[in-house]
Amino acid sequence: MSNWRDKLQAVRKMLAEVLYGMALHEIERSHRRMRGSLEHVFILITFGDMVGLPILPPYYCMRLLPFVVPEINGWRRRLMRERDYLDAIF
Repeated sequence: MSNWRDKLQAVRKMLAEVLYGMALHEIERSHRRMRGSLEHVFILITFGDMVGLPILPPYYCMRLLPFVVPEINGWRRRLMRERDYLDAIF
């Protein structure tokens, strides 16, 4: 009886993963992409003086610095990477 129940549970889990992939995977990817672009803009506004674009006074930037330190290297690479305008569309 336990073997039959395990097989039914495995089929149920497989169907749940397939339905998730069909319905929600693309939405989740677009939300992650949007979050990344918003984080990119946030870091650009607060720490733009690293690349020559001072917007906010340094006091507020220094208050936010401990939260942003892990993201700075990746942000600088993304900012300096050359992109095509059609990349944002696709």
